[in-house]
Amino acid sequence: MAVTVTQIIGIRSGMDLTVVIVNYRVRYFLEQTLRSVMEAVEGLKAEVIVIDNASGDGSLEFVRERLPECVYVENRENVGFARANNIGIRMARGEYTLILNPDTIVCKRVIDDCMAWMRSHERCSAIGAHMLDGNGVFLPESKRAFTTPWVSFCKIFGLSALFPRSRWFAKYHLRYLDEHEPHKVDVLSGAFMFCRTGLLQQVGGLDEDFFMYGEDIDLSYRLVLAGGENWYVPTTMIHYKGESTKKDSMRYVRVFYEAMLIFYRKHFPRMSWLLYPVIKLGVAVRAGMAMAKRVVLRPLRALRGKRAGGSKPWVILSDNTVAVSLATGHNHYKTSIPAEGPCHVLLDDSKFTYGQIIDTIARESRQGREFHIYSCRNGIVISPKMKQS
Repeated sequence: MAVTVTQIIGIRSGMDLTVVIVNYRVRYFLEQTLRSVMEAVEGLKAEVIVIDNASGDGSLEFVRERLPECVYVENRENVGFARANNIGIRMARGEYTLILNPDTIVCKRVIDDCMAWMRSHERCSAIGAHMLDGNGVFLPESKRAFTTPWVSFCKIFGLSALFPRSRWFAKYHLRYLDEHEPHKVDVLSGAFMFCRTGLLQQVGGLDEDFFMYGEDIDLSYRLVLAGGENWYVPTTMIHYKGESTKKDSMRYVRVFYEAMLIFYRKHFPRMSWLLYPVIKLGVAVRAGMAMAKRVVLRPLRALRGKRAGGSKPWVILSDNTVAVSLATGHNHYKTSIPAEGPCHVLLDDSKFTYGQIIDTIARESRQGREFHIYSCRNGIVISPKMKQS
């Protein structure tokens, strides 16, 4: 069924947008995300639905007290990313639904750009954004190709990393496509998927066979099968890139690549005899690499980071003395960002809008620079590597 016009659900409800966020033990990131969303939807008829996956750390009580205007759903157990999102997707009343991670920062420009793109591209089923990590580095998973057998082979055995600009070997992250230009792509990231609600509900939301990872690839695939087009639109937002998940852990490797097996079993059943052994081998190889990284490389990086961190100056973009004390432990700091060189940059969220914070991180990102946000309401510094659970 081809996508042609605005879905009927949005017309019936008169609501512009539903934002669905699944939380698991990232209370301070979550609050920051929610505040950025509330700023971003100003002037729109919007609803924000938060599903807590049995965090058990008081996350829901924490944000509910501070942002009572959102809708909250509390799961008694961790039902996984897909199933939790589907709770919100079924509740959605907006013309569009934004599936959003709890460790992101968006702004009004991002939402406006996505809505404008949808309304000018009738076949567009979903949009992905230009995602930067917490230090302003572009995240290549912002745009991807379908994990065909060849694409998966190149990803698993490192060919995509060896030839990052090759149209033949590097399709997984489509690095050869300009990140500053819009592109029709295959796969969008589940951290930010701006979808037509009617079509999203029509295809059944996320496949709950995926507990974590792979569900965004599957949904992207089914949206295209339903007649839609997935687009990467270079409107910039921040994604702390799953800071609640250890990306170099063996568990992550196993879950991620086994999600590939679910995808192939569902969409390429006739090739199982070939794909399963290859992916199983890939899991073993990647798990070994993850262990080596944890045992050898990570301590070395931590040592280098500790040495570099102590020597880097702090730039405090705040008049708050508490922010200065928390960030530096002393009063020696700068109040403007230098043109070059490594440094710590602290942005006060009472002094800047989230749009200004995003722009500053994107504009001032350099090698060796780390960005932090002072949460004036909580009196803490939110950093990309902060631990919350």
